[in-house]
Amino acid sequence: MALDTLQAFLGWCSIINIGILLWWSLFIIFAHDFLYAFHGRWFKISVETFDAIHYVSMAFFKLTIFIFNVVPYFVLLIIN
Repeated sequence: MALDTLQAFLGWCSIINIGILLWWSLFIIFAHDFLYAFHGRWFKISVETFDAIHYVSMAFFKLTIFIFNVVPYFVLLIIN
């Protein structure tokens, strides 16, 4: 696989994943009560636990985006 193809792939993966993270963040900010009520029917958790789960999950997702997409993209940008 050519470096240009891999670089383009990682660039698009980064854009798509950051878009998903932004969508998730906006959904939590603007539809928090709806999401909590929806998930509260399935799981008996408090609002604090619900917020903690989403906060940690979003932090993990952001970290994996940077480790596996953004950093390799910039490395390929530097060496190419």
